[in-house]
Amino acid sequence: MALLFCGVLVLLCGLDAAWAILVTDMDYGGIPLWINRLLGEPSVLSLQGRMDPAWFRANNPQTCPEQCDCPIQWETSLYCDHRALENIPEGLPQRTQYLFLQGNNISSLSYSALANLTNLRWLIIDNNQLKSDKLELTSLQNQTQLRYFFANRNYLTSVPGGLPAGLKQLRLANNQISSISTGAFQNLQNLTLLLLQGNRLQTMTGDDVKGLVGLNLLDVSGNLFSAVPKHLPPSVQQLYLSNNSFSGLHEGSFEGFHNLKYLRLSHCGLQSEGIHPQAFNHSSLVELDLSYNQLTTIPTVPTTLQYLYLEANRIQEFNVTSFCREVGSLSYSRMKILRLDGNKMTYHQLPPDWVYCLRVLQRIYI
Repeated sequence: MALLFCGVLVLLCGLDAAWAILVTDMDYGGIPLWINRLLGEPSVLSLQGRMDPAWFRANNPQTCPEQCDCPIQWETSLYCDHRALENIPEGLPQRTQYLFLQGNNISSLSYSALANLTNLRWLIIDNNQLKSDKLELTSLQNQTQLRYFFANRNYLTSVPGGLPAGLKQLRLANNQISSISTGAFQNLQNLTLLLLQGNRLQTMTGDDVKGLVGLNLLDVSGNLFSAVPKHLPPSVQQLYLSNNSFSGLHEGSFEGFHNLKYLRLSHCGLQSEGIHPQAFNHSSLVELDLSYNQLTTIPTVPTTLQYLYLEANRIQEFNVTSFCREVGSLSYSRMKILRLDGNKMTYHQLPPDWVYCLRVLQRIYI
């Protein structure tokens, strides 16, 4: 059962998954947040306007900085968001594990500001004015319990170094990042999600991503890449490359991605003649997004692919061989959803034998 209200989806799960809240706010880098109530994780939404801060202070025996709210039900959380703060408040209580600072005017992150917080797990400082030259390495390096660090929509020019080894999610979307500090990811074996979309990266080398052995989702959409970056972590299952300007895709563009399942390449200016026939020859692929490009033909995709998005291209014909090299009792496409709307073809142009190849197709858009 699901209840939708105020932009938040509350999911009532079984006993093993229990309560969770999915926050759809794009401020967190475009990837929703899962909040697990059984683990004591508090809401990431501001308490402003929902409960009188004076009530908290009157009923909460714990100390609380004047600029923040300290809810009784989440004693380990500290809400200092959307207060027009220029600096992190002094005297943050040592009990703080979840620190919410989003929507302020904070430009620096110093060691002294966080020195008292030895058990900090979440640090959200989205929508501030944080700058790379005012981010002290030791401010994060000593946070050994930190698991989630969000600094979307700031003014960072490089991925900071000195990040703690236990980090699981790093969200740095929509900054001004053009470089990655040397060894920034060296010790981040536990990092599973890295958001770098909306920045100014032109290249990523093997040394840049060294250490990311457990990365699952990598989003580098909306950067300045002219080719698919090489030497990306082979553990990646979700790779988002949309809104870059790729001259083409060669046979080895995605070589080494043995676990790649979801690949997004929309708005990349791709043309059919620039895509090698074997570019997507990965049996692990489940979903491929090639929408809003300049394709004139359907590219060759693996028979195991289940979701293919080709809307808003210039495709004029339907080639069955793009989906099936041969058709037989065991040789057919596993395609479930196929989008071809917004192209230069109609349903009547489908060849009569397409149903034998796409025999498990659930929906087609033309």
